[in-house]
Amino acid sequence: MKYGFWLPIFGGWLRNTEDENMPPTFDYAKKVTQSAEEWGYSTTLIAELYLNDIKGPEHDSLEAWTTAAALAAVTEKIEIMTAIRPGFHNPAVAAKMAANIDQLSGGRFTLNVVSAWWEEEARQYGGIFTEHDERYSRTEEFIRVLKGLWTEDSFSHPGKHYQIPNARLFPKPVQKPNPVLYAGGESQRGKETIAASCDAYVMHGGTAEEITLKINEMVQLRQKANRPPFSSFGMAAYVICRDSEEEALEELARITDVKESSAYSGFDDFTSKSKLEQQIQLQDYSVSNRGLRPNLIGTPEQIADRIIEFEKAGLDLLLLQFSPQLEEMERFAKQVMPLVEEKKAAIGR
Repeated sequence: MKYGFWLPIFGGWLRNTEDENMPPTFDYAKKVTQSAEEWGYSTTLIAELYLNDIKGPEHDSLEAWTTAAALAAVTEKIEIMTAIRPGFHNPAVAAKMAANIDQLSGGRFTLNVVSAWWEEEARQYGGIFTEHDERYSRTEEFIRVLKGLWTEDSFSHPGKHYQIPNARLFPKPVQKPNPVLYAGGESQRGKETIAASCDAYVMHGGTAEEITLKINEMVQLRQKANRPPFSSFGMAAYVICRDSEEEALEELARITDVKESSAYSGFDDFTSKSKLEQQIQLQDYSVSNRGLRPNLIGTPEQIADRIIEFEKAGLDLLLLQFSPQLEEMERFAKQVMPLVEEKKAAIGR
């Protein structure tokens, strides 16, 4: 199992807690990421939202791509996975920027392709926001342009959404044939697009049984698309690790005590503009990306056992959230990660 984490660019992950002691500043993001490299984390995922979806639109948040470029210059090993939403980007310019950051990082820059869900954000920032299936049509073309510019000396694309005439891009990315393209989607249209066009599949949080079904379905869709196997299956999860189960459950009750605030302003768009396989309740939305559903909540022993279950289901990457980020990431790295390996070794005997 590889362990990644969501970069704390919003000031925290809890919509009902005002101050989580994790400021939305580059200094804090840099400290978290450099520490994560030392502790054995493999990946950081940087969400791309121009409004703060966690604390509310009036609060500070970092921009994903400039943050990624800055982190590339001050890290050595960690994979920097940055979200990209086609409705907000020119694909040729995005291809150039991605190739440049990949060069800066020595081949550590990857993309999480997201078709977007927040209509109000698109209105404020001039993003293109259309009906669900139309967004995936745009995404398919967007990816064709990225890959074409990354792999061909001269590339043209006379498409419906983008017209690219004889464009050239040099230098190419370090990664061949292209930086890894992760994507997540739960509609049939989205899953078919990902199976045909992307390299790895990432999921909202779910139970081991749910994740098993999703992975099996995506393996079949990938085969149907006549593509090589996905390079990775990842899942979002929120971790509550404590010395006792009682302490962990007390923390769970605290963070899901829903309060009225602007932090919940994106809930309606998230649940109505996305085609979700599991409907979520407002309490679930207290933590993003259905992070509580995997139930990585309890003692180090309990959490390690659940991680092994997910690995058996075919998962190989956890994209974790913590609060406060730095302290809880260190606890997880020192108490849970080695325990998983010890338990797997014991099973192997």
